[in-house]
Amino acid sequence: MNELRLLAFNLTRRCNLACPHCYLDADSLQQSDPDELDTEAVCQVLDQVGAMGHSTMVVLTGGEPLVRADLETICRHGVASGLVMVVGTNGVMLTRRRAAALQAAGVTGIGISLDSMDPERHDRFRGLPGAWHRTMAAIKHCRERELDFQLHFTVTPDTVDEVPGIAGFAARSGARVLNVFFVICTGRGTASSRLSWTQHEQVLQQLVELQRQYPEFIVRPRCAPQFKRVALSQSAPSATNLISGSEGDGCIAGTHYCRVTSHGELTACPYIPDVLGSVRDSELASLWQQSPTLQQLRQGGFSGKCGVCEYRLLCGGCRAGALAQGHGLMGEDPACGYQPVGEGVIAPLPRHAGGAVRWTVAAEQRLARIPAPLRKMIRRRAEVFAQEQGHNCVTPNHLKTLAARRFGPAGPPREWR
Repeated sequence: MNELRLLAFNLTRRCNLACPHCYLDADSLQQSDPDELDTEAVCQVLDQVGAMGHSTMVVLTGGEPLVRADLETICRHGVASGLVMVVGTNGVMLTRRRAAALQAAGVTGIGISLDSMDPERHDRFRGLPGAWHRTMAAIKHCRERELDFQLHFTVTPDTVDEVPGIAGFAARSGARVLNVFFVICTGRGTASSRLSWTQHEQVLQQLVELQRQYPEFIVRPRCAPQFKRVALSQSAPSATNLISGSEGDGCIAGTHYCRVTSHGELTACPYIPDVLGSVRDSELASLWQQSPTLQQLRQGGFSGKCGVCEYRLLCGGCRAGALAQGHGLMGEDPACGYQPVGEGVIAPLPRHAGGAVRWTVAAEQRLARIPAPLRKMIRRRAEVFAQEQGHNCVTPNHLKTLAARRFGPAGPPREWR
């Protein structure tokens, strides 16, 4: 059975901004939505996710999730259900007090959108004067509280030159991850201009090099599974970039990822609008396991050049991009300029390349001290790291090294040691 590892939960369509690339077309801050799932309904969905037993990471987003006064209540409930809770925000409303409240509610991390190092350019993109300075303040609040945060950067023809600068800032600011989003033409994004094939390829090549330049944090694309091909061709510095498409940076829509809307509708990903059912009427686990559309995505069977591409098991193309451009859910991804050469299919990196990875008793004991929702992710990361070092057994030293990279000289929380 396919594990649900990542769930995007659109808590609301309300937002304090009106960005031109928004897939929800969200902008109504003042007008309430009577169909929005209330606190009890949201918590019931989280209970269902927790009962699936996958230690799922739940990304609470919107619209702007900080407009919901019950956000902390929802986060506490999710943590109690055994879930990893993350909040995605534009940062404008993330005050010092709100950052502290979210941390106290058990939030593992915050995803903050930053679209330019130029304040005026960022504010134009976000449609609000002063947004950049308030977003920078939000980053500062997270850093001061030692609350993990990621940066989310949307690359467009107007900002394609900023990728290296954003990565440098992410490293200096202490971000754990830089997610570079490629625009999918849905919602207001239908009016957005997309990168040319050449620009698309150049940015993916940059991301491989930037990961090599900044090993202390993760650099990765979103909605650009062609990264798998580029990472492989450039001998990417980390084996985590070479894990099979359904496990890493490939298109995971419907295989390990789905979205619940603020009205309770299930879709394969936030950029695929087709509704597969409602959590108001059916159990989430049932929809996840039985949806014909999700089954189709898991089985593959792409058409066009994606169907004959030698990288189709590593990449598979962006299903939302194919659908948005009229090629159908399983059609070829029009954002990709690569032409298949007719060679044999390139197999994904085996889960345990070079043989099964064992764990010493001491390493297992150390892992057991880490909060349960995080163990599966850390186990996978430790096994890949051990393989990169040429080892077939994870020891406490591997975990110590990974912890030093993540937490710096201060190390992880005392109870994890």
